[in-house]
Amino acid sequence: MDYFVDKDSIVREIWGKSDTILLVFAGASAEFALNKAVDWLYFTGKLPNDPLARLFTTVNYARAIVFSENNAALKAIDKINAIHGSVEKSRGHKIPDWAHKDVLFMLIGYSIKSFEILERPLMISEKQEVLDVFNKVGFRMGLRQLPHTYSEFEIQRHKHLSENLMNGDFTKDLYKQYRNHLGIVRYYLLLESQILLLPNTVRNMLKLRKASFLAPLISIYKLFRSLSLDWMIKALLIPAAYKQDIKRMNMT
Repeated sequence: MDYFVDKDSIVREIWGKSDTILLVFAGASAEFALNKAVDWLYFTGKLPNDPLARLFTTVNYARAIVFSENNAALKAIDKINAIHGSVEKSRGHKIPDWAHKDVLFMLIGYSIKSFEILERPLMISEKQEVLDVFNKVGFRMGLRQLPHTYSEFEIQRHKHLSENLMNGDFTKDLYKQYRNHLGIVRYYLLLESQILLLPNTVRNMLKLRKASFLAPLISIYKLFRSLSLDWMIKALLIPAAYKQDIKRMNMT
């Protein structure tokens, strides 16, 4: 069977573990809040009404693509395009290409950073593989001028972070919604996770400190995971409504 992502790809290893995906979620939640195109997500009302569900939807689409056979993955990408098209029709103008690229770039960036925090440093060839997979998604979505090499990606990523983010009213409201939906303890754990992950540009814009209190605890978490006790920590950190979603994320 022809799969969209090869079975031995590093991308499957990254997206086959719930703890890695949760870190991707943490980083993406910060950039979603800062992105100048976040008003598109406010237009439907889905993001402010239930930001966790909206972000999990994005993550689940990405996972469905990564683990599907080729035709099913292409249909999933086409469905995303159709949803975007419907929103564009309702609003009367198009979502800018740079906004789509921002989402693609954050998935690439946080996939790599999350895996390196929890597992090991990636080789350049593995980072290139992550880029190639998400480029396939971008090309199917009709995006152009995507970076061909990882070094080109780093340049474009830095440019996008410099030009397409701002800390505005939507940012403040969305973080308020994160706090309301997560509760105070989980909300501050989200912030500490973001400090671990975020590029300097993003972290500074959110006025977060440089060092995370979670950094020295990563080795302890890895020990729990090696003893198959990581579920105890996840049970404390994850709202009950999403625990089944988290279990389904473990593919490897």
